[in-house]
Amino acid sequence: MRIGVDVMGGDNAPDAILEGAISSLESIGRDDEIILVGDATIIEGYLKDHGVDDPRITVVGCTEVIGMSESPVEAVRSKKDASLVVLARMARRKADRPLDAIISAGNTGAFVAAAQMFLRRLPGVHRPGVAVTLPTFSGPVTLIDVGANLEPKPHHLAQYGVMGEVYAGLGLSVDHPRVGLMNVGGEEQKGTPHMQQARDLLRADSSINYIGYVEGRGVFNGVADVVITDAVVGNVMLKLAEGLSAGIFKSIAREVQEIDPDLATRLEPVFQRIYSKHDYHEYGGAPLLGVAGICLILHGSSVGRTISSSVVHAKRYVESGLNATITRRLGAMPDASA
Repeated sequence: MRIGVDVMGGDNAPDAILEGAISSLESIGRDDEIILVGDATIIEGYLKDHGVDDPRITVVGCTEVIGMSESPVEAVRSKKDASLVVLARMARRKADRPLDAIISAGNTGAFVAAAQMFLRRLPGVHRPGVAVTLPTFSGPVTLIDVGANLEPKPHHLAQYGVMGEVYAGLGLSVDHPRVGLMNVGGEEQKGTPHMQQARDLLRADSSINYIGYVEGRGVFNGVADVVITDAVVGNVMLKLAEGLSAGIFKSIAREVQEIDPDLATRLEPVFQRIYSKHDYHEYGGAPLLGVAGICLILHGSSVGRTISSSVVHAKRYVESGLNATITRRLGAMPDASA
């Protein structure tokens, strides 16, 4: 299996990206390859300085980088030798020895644009969606979409339900995932006409374990395994959850330290165990579901273990036949795009 990594993308690039990619070698097979895409001088210098000489690593040099603040579509079109663009181009089906999976912590919009431009969509997919795994008190919850489709139509949301359910089942080993639609309330009359149309489409498909509307607080109470939303609400909710969880941990630790420093020391292992269960780094990247390839989008603040986790998960998604299952399931859905 050939897995490509954008070395130049992310707040901690290139060192953290290279650290994670190298660490992932311990978790992949002898016949697997890691293709590092970026500034060849930087990459080769890092490998030499750290004494890394593994035949499973291939370096692909490029001369440009897309910054986090750049316009995604314009940057992809103008910077043809940017690391994430080269990565996506190497993953297209017509490429010479196409990559099986690609990973980047760079500009999310640009990576989504590049993936759609070069990988194209799976048969039957109207709009790809980014699926994030939220670690909650009741287990992992798949939230889709969190960045690809700002104004989804009802049939887009219905397809997200199918793709999210397939991902939760194959990628997270959730048995018969429960699928909910994010809304302002649980009552049937709540929500916009688009939300109500999406509800009807989900309810009409007997292959989906659709449980109805889900409110924001329900996401963390374990009422659903997959929660469908538009990119705006999904992205805001994701970042709110990240900030809130980090703040709560810091606040508790500070209060305990002030009250009883000895107790704080004894509780530190407990805090670490709880934090590890809710640490998004352990889940690696968020797959862009619906494109004809495995494309993992990472948080800009990704560290080494985020990268290594992403490599392991990417390999698992390829081996599970994730895209083939999505294509089959969507092919059985009524076409509601008209």
